[in-house]
Amino acid sequence: MKIAITSTGDTLKATIDSRFGRCAYFAIYNTETKSTEFILNPAKDAQEGAGPTAVQFIAVQKVSRIVSGEFGTKIKPLLESLNIEMIAHKNSASKIAELIDLYK
Repeated sequence: MKIAITSTGDTLKATIDSRFGRCAYFAIYNTETKSTEFILNPAKDAQEGAGPTAVQFIAVQKVSRIVSGEFGTKIKPLLESLNIEMIAHKNSASKIAELIDLYK
């Protein structure tokens, strides 16, 4: 399974980004290979429609679960229709490495 975590940076020491559609990076953790890949969010600087664009991007990555600080009301039905689980993690000080450890 692949898990996407919204990230403020491209290292395991970065913290979770509270924004889904406009996060800086997605940390994609593969539970089978135990590998993590950081991918720049192509929607982060979009004038409008950042959330739906980010959903499309995540769907192409074949992600099953997303961990983010929050999800917009327009995004929830899109992710639900794709059967992508949403986990809201409110502690903005959490490091990406700590969140990945929860899924190991």
